[in-house]
This record gives sequence, structure tokens and C-alpha cells, in this order.
Amino acid sequence: MLEIYFESDQEVIGFCEHVFRYNKQVELHWKTHKDWGNQLQLEEKLPKNEFIEVVAKSMVDVFIAHRLGSMIKHIIKDFYYFTNTDELERIMDLTYWILTGDDSDSLFVRKDKDPKLLLQSLFIANIKNITTVHYDSIVKFRLKVFRDQLIHYVGLAIDEFKREEDHQTFINMLREYIAKKEPGFNMIHILQDSTFTFFKQSGKQFTKMELRKLVQKEPLYSVGLDESEFNLAPLVAMAPRKIKIYGDHPAEPKTLTVINIFQEKVDFEPYNHFPFPTYLNNR
Repeated sequence: MLEIYFESDQEVIGFCEHVFRYNKQVELHWKTHKDWGNQLQLEEKLPKNEFIEVVAKSMVDVFIAHRLGSMIKHIIKDFYYFTNTDELERIMDLTYWILTGDDSDSLFVRKDKDPKLLLQSLFIANIKNITTVHYDSIVKFRLKVFRDQLIHYVGLAIDEFKREEDHQTFINMLREYIAKKEPGFNMIHILQDSTFTFFKQSGKQFTKMELRKLVQKEPLYSVGLDESEFNLAPLVAMAPRKIKIYGDHPAEPKTLTVINIFQEKVDFEPYNHFPFPTYLNNR
């Protein structure tokens, strides 16, 4: 039999729910202890290793639901000294994304590691050879290895936050630059690809030489654009009244950047809506 004590009513309820979700054969007896709060007695009706894994995984779930947020917030405030509410919330969101995201970017940032497995191994180490467990004691005193890793992940989230801030400053600078500039074209059509292909309203494709001349006429260095960049720089130089982008990937990064800068001036349409089929036939 394993005895586990929880101070929080919410946490003990969550723990029981997770245990039954993982394995309904575990038998639980719950009563209140006058000194240590909620007392659970768990009957080991499973093989020892399987039983310990169910208990540890349930503790991990409870920790993530009820303790992780405050631990992240303390690290942001006390270790990295951020106090602004909006900044705190954004860094927390980015930290959760790094910790729990399953997209390729978050997996890359955390080098394909699963922090939940580290937590699980720490809980297993603290419950496998004893009969009485105090959940709060484990959380407060036995998770240093995880907390150290969390400090690292929060640091990565802050780096990402600063990159976002720099990018937003860059976007705002380009918006202001374009707002002051006289439009050079009424309509520009763009085909999505690894690099943009630009078309005039007539359907004629801009040549590389034409784009280079447009870019070289503008002091784009003042807004951080290199004249050798041929996706965003030509558009900023043209400052068109309207932009139509054709493709199948609206969330593609350089497309999103154009939409963020030119905003309501941009329409995104499917690739098969491209109005100049002669170009497509000749590719």
C-alpha cells in the first residue's frame, strides 16, 4: 500500500481523476488527515513498476495543471527580473510553447527533449522505494533538476520574446516608411514560391533588372533592408496601393511579413486564381 498526502483539495481530485484515466484497477481510499490534509491510500493491484508509473504520471499531470505556471512566473520575475504584466504573460506563453509544443519549431528549440519525462523520472525516484509520500514536499524540495532545466527554457523563451519585439519594431518602421511614401503602383501581383515572382497589373513579369533598379532608387538601408533582398525590398520600394498574393500557404513566413506590413492592402488568393495563365504554361 502507498500513502500519499496532498494539501490542496483541487490537486487531490485531479490526481484521482488521472489515476483512473491511466488505470481503473488502482484502488483508492481517501480521507482527511488533521495535520497533513488529504490522505490517499492506494492499493497495489498492478505489477510494481506499472503501479509506480501510473502514480508518477498522475503526479506529473497535477504538477503541470496546478504548479508549473507559478514556477515559471517566479523564474521570470525572480531570476530574470521581468515585472511588466504583458511581458510576463507573453514569456509564459512562449515557455509553455517550448515545453509542450509538438510543432517542428518548438521541438527544435528544446532539442526534441520531453520535459514531462524528466518530471516523471523525478517523481518515480521519490516514490518507488517508500510507503508514505508527501506531494508538496516533493514539489518544494525534490524537483531542483527540473527547475534548473525550466530556468533554461524560460531563458530561451525570453530570447524568442526579444526576437519578436525586434521584428515588431522592424514591421512598425516599415509601415511608417510606406505611409509617408507616394504609391508607385496601383496593383502588384505576386506568385508564392521559395522567392516571390512579381507581376505588373498588365500581367507582365518584373525582370530582375527592373526590381534591382527600383530597390537601388530607395534609401532602404534606413529601414534595415538590404538592396540584395528580393522579396520584401521591391515591395517597399514600389509601395503599391494594392497587393494580391497567390499561393497555397497563407502562413508562409515571408507572406505573413508582407501581410503584417501592408495589412488591408493585401489580398491572399489560392494559386489557381492567378490571372495570368500564360506565365504558368511557360514555366
